[in-house]
Amino acid sequence: MATTTSLGGGAGGDDRVLATAQQIVKSLRAAKEDREDMLLIFSTFDNRLSGISDLINGDDSKSSEEEELDRFEAAEKVILADASLSDEPSRQSTSLFNPPNNPVEYFSAVDEIIHWMEQFSIAPPSSAVGRTGPAIVDRAENAIQLAMSRLEDEMRHVLICNTIPLDAVSRYGSIRRVSLSFGSHDGAIDDTLESFGEVGSSRFHERGASLGDDLFVDLVRPEAVQDLRQIIDRMVRSGYERECLQVYSSVRRDALDECLVILGVERLSIEEVQRVEWRSLDEKMKNWVQAVKVVVGVLLSGEKWLCDGLFGDLDDLKEICFNETAKGCIMQLLNFGEAISICKRSPEKLFRILDMYEALRDAMPDLQAMVSDEFVIGEANGVLSGLGEAAKGTFAEFENCIRTETSKKPVITGDVHPLPRYVMNYLKLLVDYGDPMDSLLEISEEDLHRFKNDLGGDGSQLEAMSPLGQRILLLMSELEYNLEEKSRLYEDSAMQQVFLMNNLYYLVRKVKDSDLGKVLGDNWIRKRRGQIRQYATGYLRASWSRALSCLKDEGIGGSSNNASKMALKERFKSFNACFEEIYRVQTAWKVPDDQLREELRISISEKVIPAYRSFVGRFRSQLEGRHAGKYIKYTPEDLETYLLDLFEGSPAVLHHIRRKST
Repeated sequence: MATTTSLGGGAGGDDRVLATAQQIVKSLRAAKEDREDMLLIFSTFDNRLSGISDLINGDDSKSSEEEELDRFEAAEKVILADASLSDEPSRQSTSLFNPPNNPVEYFSAVDEIIHWMEQFSIAPPSSAVGRTGPAIVDRAENAIQLAMSRLEDEMRHVLICNTIPLDAVSRYGSIRRVSLSFGSHDGAIDDTLESFGEVGSSRFHERGASLGDDLFVDLVRPEAVQDLRQIIDRMVRSGYERECLQVYSSVRRDALDECLVILGVERLSIEEVQRVEWRSLDEKMKNWVQAVKVVVGVLLSGEKWLCDGLFGDLDDLKEICFNETAKGCIMQLLNFGEAISICKRSPEKLFRILDMYEALRDAMPDLQAMVSDEFVIGEANGVLSGLGEAAKGTFAEFENCIRTETSKKPVITGDVHPLPRYVMNYLKLLVDYGDPMDSLLEISEEDLHRFKNDLGGDGSQLEAMSPLGQRILLLMSELEYNLEEKSRLYEDSAMQQVFLMNNLYYLVRKVKDSDLGKVLGDNWIRKRRGQIRQYATGYLRASWSRALSCLKDEGIGGSSNNASKMALKERFKSFNACFEEIYRVQTAWKVPDDQLREELRISISEKVIPAYRSFVGRFRSQLEGRHAGKYIKYTPEDLETYLLDLFEGSPAVLHHIRRKST
């Protein structure tokens, strides 16, 4: 009893004992297990301490809840205070990351609300009804909604304000600045960038380069990336992944759309594309080729890198965000590609179609590696296939144009016909596309049969060539056949030979001076050179045989001493008439190649001048007298000079020339 008395008597003593024990336990701040041991010890001293366990535990639990509520209300206050400024101009124009705002305080408040909801939303404490208002859970949800609305706006603001401008100058500069590994390839990269600078060039055709695999671009200023990460982290933890995705992808889609505008890619329907006149369409196709290279090789890789950096380990969200961001831009490019693939076939479109085919084909591996949307990849493969079919169909149309070109208007001067000029310039460009054309083309049995039978070609030579080589050889044979048909439009057989000689010489020179020589081979060139010589011989025979027959001894009455003067006079008159007629006609003919023209004049001179000199030398004495110049009008040297006027395309006559005397 002494112990009991010393602790205090009556009810007042009991209260003091309990209060003292409670204070001791609270001041120690011991772990739960230690507190229970301490209470057990206290209770052995006095039975009045047997109820202290519930009291102390109740008080301790209430203190922890009080602290949680205090932190919650402080965080709620920060969020509500920011939300109350939503309609004020200062809030509209001020980022969370700019003074006077305190992003650390705001994010801490959001973290506190998120933490509270994670801890208590499922099983809230008994006092969660709150001190003065609605249930804490409702208040927390309201605070999160306000915070997420603020963070959505902030994400949009940060993305828009920190997007690097995508005009041409800053884009190329950005590529140079943020290259991962230039190493020793700076020159090659600069060349590549210069090739992109050719967008908008007026040249008919240029082959673009592609960027290396070690290049990417910063699409958003690096200093803003950490701010975006903080926003994304809170939105995802709050369950606002969908809103985060919508804001991010919509802003980035708009940025990519602006890039397409800068690159000259318009948003056109298939019907609008098909109504565009060719010159404008050619420019749009050229811009499209460069856009595919820049978008896939630079911008989408930059978008992928940005998504990886912002969303980290959130693989599903990262994938969805990238796909949603990239889809609109890719589909706009693909829609134009599809429109081109179904446009009306015309030969002039082939090279641009092949450029488009190559650009998309080369971009497909990177596109498939980045984009996981099966629909988009399926559409891309469909457009690639369509462009391939368009290229084949367009080339077939070109072949058909050559085969069926049957104009009946001859070239008056016997010059090179426009058809071989067009074909050879076309084929010289086409051989640059050996890789895609070889993958697209094949020769049919019908073509092979025509080549062997109608065109007299060597089937073994054809079978040994690449698909493009086969089609070029077949096309050249069709062209030669067409030119032979056109030569028949000339009534003068000599002019037929000049026309064929001019045109075949042109074909050989174009083949020899280009990569077509590698395709068709030396044997093709040698064979055509032999044909050119045959045409030259045919010309000499058809044009000069009659004149040369006047210089023969037969039919003029024997040797030079007793030759008939009358016959000699007729021979010289006939020769003069033949020569003057040839001069009048063939000065209007044209052999455009300087070397071929000179060689042809030499051939004429070698045939005519020696025969004329010999004839004049033998029979001049028979016609000596005052009228000799009437018959021997030209010296051999005169003829040499006059031959230089042939094949210049400028008609002339000799009737004004002063009579020569012996």
